[in-house]
Parts: sequence; structure tokens; C-alpha cells
Amino acid sequence: MRALVWRGPRQMAIETVDEPRQVDDQVLVRPEAAGICGSEIEGYLGRMPNRVPPLVMGHEFAGIVVSAGHGAGREWSGRRVVVNPLLSCRACIRCKAGERNLCAERRLIGVHVAGGFAERVAVPAANLIALPDRVDTRTGALVEPLANAVHAVGLGRRLVATETATVFGAGTIGLFALHAARAAGIADVRVVEPHAARRAAAVAAGARAAHADAADLARERRADLVIDAVGATVTRRAALDVVRPGGAVVLLGLHEDESALPFHRVVRDQVAFQGSFAYTDADFAAALELLVGDRVSLGELTGTRPLEAGPEAFATLAAGPTAHLKTFLSALPS
Repeated sequence: MRALVWRGPRQMAIETVDEPRQVDDQVLVRPEAAGICGSEIEGYLGRMPNRVPPLVMGHEFAGIVVSAGHGAGREWSGRRVVVNPLLSCRACIRCKAGERNLCAERRLIGVHVAGGFAERVAVPAANLIALPDRVDTRTGALVEPLANAVHAVGLGRRLVATETATVFGAGTIGLFALHAARAAGIADVRVVEPHAARRAAAVAAGARAAHADAADLARERRADLVIDAVGATVTRRAALDVVRPGGAVVLLGLHEDESALPFHRVVRDQVAFQGSFAYTDADFAAALELLVGDRVSLGELTGTRPLEAGPEAFATLAAGPTAHLKTFLSALPS
């Protein structure tokens, strides 16, 4: 079958690969829409050590079940589904507590095993959620990134009573963090984003204001909660400048691995720093509900591009922000 294969930094091409090996509790999904994630661009550039070439990426996808193993449940055959790409042992203390994202054996489809940039992908039946007939598969592919944002906002609200929030970054994850915050009842959400078109998208999505930099917000220092959807040293430091004493910063972006921060301020102002990785099954279900209920939208979605457009799409996205907030590839047979 055809697949988009990453072979190393800036090396990606369509290749013929072996069919996925489907075990008894798995189904084969034909992805109809697979979104390109910002973390995959980092991987494409060779900055994500958890991705080892050769690899078929693609962890944000939805499609149709084309076959089901005997232990998977025949009722899945032919159904339109959203795929939760998070794999775990489902037996450890963390998994039983509903925190499969913290399982010591966690893996991700499209990161550690072959993913959705292919004609077919093997998925455990337990990782499927039915996609309502009226919902486009591109919308289904947005459940995974939205679930990340739902999880981050939930973690932050556990740490601090939140009336005001600031989000750094207005790419897909940043906009979804804005949406998730508003859906959680946080009315005053500001966004910091240098890209003008993305600032406009943030305002259209309900931001109280969108700033090119954090200077004005730093002077006020009034945010109860700050979500860094970028993960660069500059945004991590700016998040600390913006948050109020006793507030919380949730670190969601993964652009850089290490950052120097003024920890005297963290200690003296009792600022809580919280990492946020992936999502729970409850977060994933909540994200689907938000999208199906039309409570979250990225506006008009771009069309799904053929799998063969993948190498060019990755190169374009690696060159810098584009006007499009999400690029989708299609694994439908040509």
C-alpha cells in the first residue's frame, strides 16, 4: 500500500510499504482525513527524538473501518470513526485511574508505530469512537488536537480559580486552548501571537484581545492562568511575566527541550508550573462532544489534499506559519 514515509530530517516521500499486521483485537482503518500536527513538523526537522525513521507519521485522523479482527467486534466494520492514537497497557495504576496518558508503557500511533499518513492503519478497537454521520472526517481529525487543549485547561483550573487566562500561540493548539477555556466558562481570554492573520483568527474565535507581544500584559500581570501552546524559551519566560502571583502556567508546547527561567520569581510569587501531556479518554470524548455540538470551530476548513502532496506540505509548514490553521492529507486510493 502507499504511505508517506519520513526517512530523516527533511526527507519524506511516498513509498510502497507492507500492509499493516492486524491482530485479533484490532481493526484496519482507512484514513479519510489526517491532520499535520506542529509536533510532526518538529519531527520532520529532526527535533523530536521520540520519532525514529523510517516512520509513517499521522496521529490526528479519522476514517472508515475496512475490516475488524474476531476480538474487535464485527459491529465496527464499515463505520466512520475517530481514532484515539494513545496506546497504553490499560492495566497499571495510572491506566486504571483514567490517566492512560501517564502509563509507563504509553505509545502513540503515528509516533512510535505506523500512523495515519497511509492507505490503511491498524488500530485497537478500544481506541475507536464512532463519528456521527453528519460530521465531516476533517472535523473528526481535529478531536485529537482539541483533546490536548481540553486537558491543559482542565489541569490549570485544578490549580487556580480562573477568571482571566492568557494563551501564547494561535496555531491550532493555541486556538483550541482558547476555545476550551471559553467552553469551561473563562470569559476573559487573551492571546499572544506575532502572526497577524492568526491574531485575527483568535479574535474571531472569541479572544477578548490578541496581542503581537506580551509587553502590555506583562505590565498588568493579572492572568490567573497562562497556557503556553508554543514551548519556546521566549514564550515560557513571557508566560511567567504575565501570570499573577499565586497563578498557574500550563506548559503545553514542545518547541524547545530546555529553557532558563527566573525561578526566584516562581518561588517568591508561588507560581505553579504544570506540564500537560496528551489527554485522558474523558478529555478525548469531551473534545468530540464540543466539535459535534458546534461549540468549537476553526472556521472554514481547508480541503483534504492527496497523500502525494505530503512532502510539499511538510516543507511549506516547516518554512513558517501559513494562513491555514490545519493541513489535511487524504489516504483515499487515487
